[in-house]
Amino acid sequence: MPPLPKKKHSSKRKGGRNAHRAIKPASLSTCPQCHSPRMPHRACSECGTYNGRSVIETAQETL
Repeated sequence: MPPLPKKKHSSKRKGGRNAHRAIKPASLSTCPQCHSPRMPHRACSECGTYNGRSVIETAQETL
């Protein structure tokens, strides 16, 4: 039979333990091709490039 806690943990103790779990804003970097903001390690949604080459066909390329 597993041991059970004798008393309830306080909200301060629980809050201190969970303090690092806050939602953090997404970090953004700039695309070296079109200089629009994009998430790091993702293909650019504006120009469709990643690591210097085109990986996604965008509306600009189809026209």
